[in-house]
Amino acid sequence: MARYRGSSCKLCRREGEQLFLKGARCYTTKCAIDRRPDQIPGVHGKGRRSKFSEYGIRLREKQKVKRIYGLTESQFSKYFFDAAKRKGVTGSLLISLLERRLDNVVYRLGFGSSRNEARHLVWLGHVLVDGKKVDIPSYEVSEGQRIEIKEKTRSNVHVNQSLEILERRGLPQWLDLDKDNYKGQVTKLPEREDVTVPIDEQLIVEFYSRV
Repeated sequence: MARYRGSSCKLCRREGEQLFLKGARCYTTKCAIDRRPDQIPGVHGKGRRSKFSEYGIRLREKQKVKRIYGLTESQFSKYFFDAAKRKGVTGSLLISLLERRLDNVVYRLGFGSSRNEARHLVWLGHVLVDGKKVDIPSYEVSEGQRIEIKEKTRSNVHVNQSLEILERRGLPQWLDLDKDNYKGQVTKLPEREDVTVPIDEQLIVEFYSRV
């Protein structure tokens, strides 16, 4: 399955809540959810949202989380089954693995206004991990690792605007940021209680248990 290339706002409207896929726009009155909270995308979008079956509820939660982190179906499934093989609560492990993606960490540190923008920073080689360039968005960070923006990229307008937005989002407790030097560090591995994104991971576990 190819990566979604359409309007990000349509994804938020489809799920009926803000997924914060467009960075700064999501914090303004231009946000599609604020403007049309009850309208789903499409020609029949003005009608009421249909009620979902038990399967549909679980499917929508899986789709929502997949879209929040910007993953394809195969990527998301891989993360789930990886979490299922590990010792611990599968749902919590899944969220922790998703949070440890390098593109997500770059976003959480405020270097990108959205995960998509952060992903491009990594792809283009603007991010260093422990002083070495890493251009793989799915790279799994470990406790104690340092993430920073290359010196030549620190004057980038988008990076600096993103750092300003961070004050609205807040910095997760498992990360430490040196804003002046464009450096961050993973102080501990993220746990479920560290992630405030409105996710019911148990529904995802139940979804995969049925297929």
